Amino acid sequence: MLRGPLVVYYRLSRPRMAVAILALIILGNFFWFSPWVQKIFYPIPHKQTIFKYAAQYNLDPYLVTAIMRRESKFWIWAESPQGARGLMQLMPQTAEWIAHEMKMDDYELEKLYEPDRNIKMACWYLANLKQEFQGNMVLVIAAYNGGRGNVRQWLEEKHWTGQVQSLDQIPYPETREYVKGVLADYQIYRHLYDPL
Repeated sequence: MLRGPLVVYYRLSRPRMAVAILALIILGNFFWFSPWVQKIFYPIPHKQTIFKYAAQYNLDPYLVTAIMRRESKFWIWAESPQGARGLMQLMPQTAEWIAHEMKMDDYELEKLYEPDRNIKMACWYLANLKQEFQGNMVLVIAAYNGGRGNVRQWLEEKHWTGQVQSLDQIPYPETREYVKGVLADYQIYRHLYDPL
């Protein structure tokens, strides 16, 4: 039990402690929600390259950035256990098909680590998916992660409607969480960099 001067100090310090905690909460929220702090956590590396190829292939650059953030956390040397490589995590077989369709004569697997090439090929592929799925970007995101054949099957067999309201119907948990994550990141990028 506290006695004497300690009791007085304890009683006087409690209101001050409450004020200090409240001030920290307010300042912390202000600090976290300020755009310049959020931009540290949601950067746009390779911005010129992203915007160039997004424009060339009629894509939203913030969606491309959100996919890249989810795929590689912007690490150019990223490689998944399944073998996907580079910023946009292109699978070797898919990348080879893309290179053939794009008529890239100098394609080599190791070149997927080159940011310009990786982003260009991924944007071409996203545009290809966008055309296949009639501009439904939720389907495009799901197909980028789960495979276009799987997405077509889910739609044909009525496992999923392909709408954002029914994301919980996506049969693959990884793809379900991927689509939710990309859409959440996309909204943050739009809010931070293109608020209008």
